Amino acid sequence: MQRPLRPRPLPKLLGLHAFEATARLGSVSRAAVELCLTQGAVSRQILALEAHLGVQLFHRSKKRLILSEAGAGYLHDVRGGLSALADATDALVSLRGRGGTLRLATLPTFGARWLVPRLGRFCESHPHITIDLITRLAPFDFSIEQIDGAIHFGGREWPGATAQFLAKEEMTVVATPALARRCPTPADVLEAPLLQITSRAFSWREWLTSIGLRDAVYTPFLQVETFAMGIEAVLAGLCVGILPTFFIAPEIAAGTLVAIGSNVTSESAYYFVYPERKREYFPLHEFARWITSEISG
Repeated sequence: MQRPLRPRPLPKLLGLHAFEATARLGSVSRAAVELCLTQGAVSRQILALEAHLGVQLFHRSKKRLILSEAGAGYLHDVRGGLSALADATDALVSLRGRGGTLRLATLPTFGARWLVPRLGRFCESHPHITIDLITRLAPFDFSIEQIDGAIHFGGREWPGATAQFLAKEEMTVVATPALARRCPTPADVLEAPLLQITSRAFSWREWLTSIGLRDAVYTPFLQVETFAMGIEAVLAGLCVGILPTFFIAPEIAAGTLVAIGSNVTSESAYYFVYPERKREYFPLHEFARWITSEISG
């Protein structure tokens, strides 16, 4: 079996500072003054950085240094990295580690209908934490993606991550009042146009089994990828849907959707997952504690 390649050790920070200052100021001597080093020390740092990378960052012409094409591209990323490191250090010192940016991945409908409406409570109690939300439908590798945590639906298994249980998923069959009147008994749902969510292909079978119709044959009228589209289709009166109860609780309470039959609980569940190495990162720790309390309430 082929051994995995070891990552190249990161360059020394002083070498990166010497490279960035020299490129920005256009002179080794000026960079030396800014960094409180000798010209010889700055030159040695740049040469050591080039040797470490195996790439020529400057073209040397008499006493001038001119950025190479590779050096110009690297300079952009180095400046961004040094700036981010400076910002993180300032935040750490000024907030004593109680601030920072939390980059979270969430399932689209969970984020839109459950998380975002409640997020203000977290932000109010943690004003120095910035939330960066993105959507992900499937598990990913935390060692590759620059993401601190994720909302996951499925099993507890996620390679390289800790899974914190949030809640089981209860599913409810719902329709508009007009369409619900066509289903006086749960079994009558089979005569109505049915909605199928591709990520919950098992939901109808579980519900039918729960009402004693394990072997019933059904054909979806409409199939969509996300709950958000499914909810809109049901609200439009196109079909009867089986949807997570907490996504549609407001519509049921308002009477715009009517529940049909009893609920069924999915075998899978919602988890908050994060890499073990970030367990003590303050924004992540606080969010994990908050979302567990919020969802249980």
